[in-house]
Amino acid sequence: MAEVLNRPGSILEETITQIRKTLCSDFEKISIERVVIGIFFTGVKLSDGSGGICFTPIKEIPDAVCCPSSARAMPFPGRFTGCSAAEFIRDLPQAPPLKKAVGIAIVSALSESCRKRRVDLHFGRETGKDVLDTTPIPDEGYVVVVGALVPILKRLKTRGKPFGILELDPRTLKPDELPFIIPKNQTEAAIQRADMLIITGTTLLNNTLEPLLATAKPGTTIIVVGPTASMLPDAFFRRGVTLLGGDVVIAPDVLLDTIAEGGSGYHFFGKSAEKTNVYRKSTMAGSHQTVPKHVKGKFP
Repeated sequence: MAEVLNRPGSILEETITQIRKTLCSDFEKISIERVVIGIFFTGVKLSDGSGGICFTPIKEIPDAVCCPSSARAMPFPGRFTGCSAAEFIRDLPQAPPLKKAVGIAIVSALSESCRKRRVDLHFGRETGKDVLDTTPIPDEGYVVVVGALVPILKRLKTRGKPFGILELDPRTLKPDELPFIIPKNQTEAAIQRADMLIITGTTLLNNTLEPLLATAKPGTTIIVVGPTASMLPDAFFRRGVTLLGGDVVIAPDVLLDTIAEGGSGYHFFGKSAEKTNVYRKSTMAGSHQTVPKHVKGKFP
């Protein structure tokens, strides 16, 4: 059972199954109204008015350097509008990078459609705050950061205690951050040592999230953060995630226009998208995690 739970792509599969059950017959009726694949982010708007966003995995398609190879990387331009959202996200975990980015944005949009229909008894939501700015960092605990997450790296450097960084592209790091890079052959040991694990949501794109979660020791505070992690939280929490820091699209057309013009998070946060943190209100069955101290009492 553990192998199935932590198989790469299983979070997406479980989330899609949950969306299908929540939306019932409407799941098959919702179609894609608009897609924008920007330099930094990919966004969608669906026929029910919901919007979703995902990181654009440019580095995952190194062969897309000319028209023929680009066409293989994304063979759908001109055919998105009116396409069934349910059909597009079929077999999403196995999709090539650009299609997966569009699919994850669709899953995020459908997740927002679900949130409007159901009441989350176990989860609390806090909007308008960046989880990387507000989450307490243990004074002595060992922290591992997966991805070049600038706000948390700044705080860790100021703390002046040992920490580790897992990053596939060292060019995204500053010179004073390079000494903290964890060698590939030490990844598993570093994850198992971590008291706090902060993971970029882009690990959903390269199918590395589930193995990372499976490696963490019991009791680790685990945060998954970023626009790519903006979907229903259930499958994440079943795997020990403590906190999910994503984004809710509040003005899809404005967001897509911004993305189309090369916009990044600095251009749409607080305008067409809102930072949203999701927590478990209490310990859930089969889990060792609880609500972080800084958010206790914030939810009814």
